Amino acid sequence: MSNTVLILVALAGIFGLLYLVIRAKLHAFVTILLVSLLVGIGTGMPLENVLESIERGMGGTLGFVAIVVGLGAMFGKMLEISGGVERLASTLLDKFGEDKAQWAFGIAGFLVAIPVFFDVGFIILVPIVYGLQKKTGRSLLYYGIPLLAGLAVTHAYIPPTPGPIAVADLVGADLGWVILFGVIAGIPSMIAAGPLFGKFIAGKIDVGIPEYMNFDDKEWDKELPSFGLIASIILIPLALILTNTLSTVLFAEGSTIRNITTFIGNPIVALIFATLITFRVLGTKRGYSRKEVQDIATKALEPVGIIILVTGAGGVFKEILIDSGVADILGEQMAASPLPPILLAFLIAAVVRIAQGSATVSMVTAAGLMSPILPVMGIEGPGLALIVIAIAGGATAFSHVNDSGFWLVSRYFGLDEKDTLKTWTVMETIIGLVGLVMAMLIGLFII
Repeated sequence: MSNTVLILVALAGIFGLLYLVIRAKLHAFVTILLVSLLVGIGTGMPLENVLESIERGMGGTLGFVAIVVGLGAMFGKMLEISGGVERLASTLLDKFGEDKAQWAFGIAGFLVAIPVFFDVGFIILVPIVYGLQKKTGRSLLYYGIPLLAGLAVTHAYIPPTPGPIAVADLVGADLGWVILFGVIAGIPSMIAAGPLFGKFIAGKIDVGIPEYMNFDDKEWDKELPSFGLIASIILIPLALILTNTLSTVLFAEGSTIRNITTFIGNPIVALIFATLITFRVLGTKRGYSRKEVQDIATKALEPVGIIILVTGAGGVFKEILIDSGVADILGEQMAASPLPPILLAFLIAAVVRIAQGSATVSMVTAAGLMSPILPVMGIEGPGLALIVIAIAGGATAFSHVNDSGFWLVSRYFGLDEKDTLKTWTVMETIIGLVGLVMAMLIGLFII
């Protein structure tokens, strides 16, 4: 089969994927599996090999992702239930004061989204935004946009949130580098899209609390944990993972210190350790029974199933592209492209994001397409982490009416579609573009 036919089959598969998700409303998990199956058959792979590739792609991806995402969900749920999220936000507001509340919300969102899913963090913290809006009379966007920006930046760029975890696994990037570059790209993204854009857009659109949003002050049945405790717990897994990455630079391979740090800094071990600490320090030590802690952990796993399965399906698509030979051909074509690999990764993710809305599907699809061709393009080591940041940026930008986050913000801030596009969509696009610029700047020195 000629190279041209193989590429056409792959392109038909991608367009078919978008059509089935957008027009036919077929679930993304089923769609990616179906397209992978059809691409394998269409490229002339023996039928038994297609099935073997599907099993290998799913198993190879989920062996890591399912563990890390599951542990991360439990870790975050304990912080949520204990009131740790509330404590972070309230302490930062007290420290910064009312005049600099924008920065407090941005930083709170940035920290909270490390262990807690974006929508959960937003719903927990939005009553604080409402309360400050009532007190000051400013536009709700003045405080709300920085909070959203902080949450969205970390959700996109910094593990152990599911998106960058999935992409890092698919492209083979070291999580320590992803965390480091995610922070470097994320901080200016949060500043530009949060306090700076929030102040600007609040002057253009004056929004009050929607009448249908009647929040009472939340009361906790136990005293809130301390700020220092919560901040320390959040930083534990990040510090361990970064220590692992740093040790690979400082110590020789095979040395005792490097072997130890590689083990304890593995994301699986780091999150097991951090999760057990939350079970004890925020659970049984604060009066929860072991049965209650078990129930909380079980409840935390309910929303992660779809993330895990869609990511696994992305691994299947990646494996089919490799085993069919399409990946090598695409790699040669893209390697000859005048576009830098980082920009190419961003554009692929952005196109899928615009077309079908889901950031997770955009990340997984782009990573599945890019991962097999990165070796051909000579991208390795820290450069792979920059590809992760670029894909995350593309999958964040240009959110519009086919994204559930668009409607979440529209409802909680009482915005119509036009104003949601002017606020949420622009904010998300700033985050994606600043992340891209930072990734490309770093890439000048390491790629």
